[in-house]
Amino acid sequence: MTTECFNLDIQDRVAHLQLSRADKRNSMIPSFWSELPAMMDQIQSDGDVRAVVLSSTGPHFSSGMDVSVFGAAGSEGSNTAFTVQDESELTIRKRQKALRLRDTIKRLQHSFTVLEQARIPVLAAVQGGCIGAGVDLVSACDMRYATRDAFFTIFETNLAMTADVGTFPRICKLMPDGMVRELAYTGRKLSASEALQYGLVNRLFDSQSEMINEVMQIALQIAQKAPMAVHGCKQMILHARDHSVADTLDYVSVWNAAFLEQSEILEAMRANQEKRAGQFTPLPEQALDDDDISLS
Repeated sequence: MTTECFNLDIQDRVAHLQLSRADKRNSMIPSFWSELPAMMDQIQSDGDVRAVVLSSTGPHFSSGMDVSVFGAAGSEGSNTAFTVQDESELTIRKRQKALRLRDTIKRLQHSFTVLEQARIPVLAAVQGGCIGAGVDLVSACDMRYATRDAFFTIFETNLAMTADVGTFPRICKLMPDGMVRELAYTGRKLSASEALQYGLVNRLFDSQSEMINEVMQIALQIAQKAPMAVHGCKQMILHARDHSVADTLDYVSVWNAAFLEQSEILEAMRANQEKRAGQFTPLPEQALDDDDISLS
């Protein structure tokens, strides 16, 4: 399946989602922000896909948010029915503009939060530049891999902005505080070797093709595990990131009391002994709208 900003291919229960606007350095145009959550909904809908590899095309992963997004946000509500005639009307419009912009930012944030909240792991494969909103994007993924020529930039500072689509709530949990501050305050490039050193990426590769092959192999390993167990791991890791040890210990005890299945454990043991893929319970189909909601 192809959209304006993405290509999607699904094989062996692994979805390969590619940014496809290489000629535009995969800048994030307005349609990107609606297509990404829609694609993730499609990928997760039937419960068959067990991992997602998010990669890109061309020399750079993403140049970040396209300038057209700023234009679209700024023009929202500009065709108002009244003409500004006095200071009070001007004040009203300024206050409304601020709230409209906040609503726009929240919608953009949601487009990346769907990766973090996905029921299955999302693995990012980064080549070349990962700039501005590109950093927000990969920070929302479960793991990040990069080519040796890759670099990461919290670029918004260079544009007199504060990154607002998801970088800081997530990257501060991935890298040392002082390094995040240096990158944010200066807007400088973080090289791939530094990204590996400070924990932003898991592994480096000499070429994009080598990276994609290896990351797909990791995704295939994940796809062979019990989906409910992997889903539980992701839930616990996210919960542990944002809660105390005591809270997470309590949460995992409740989770396993509800979802731990002895037959799955026995099947995993037999599959390991017999050196074959296990036959595990898939994730249930996911409701995409209110009409699909069922308590059965």
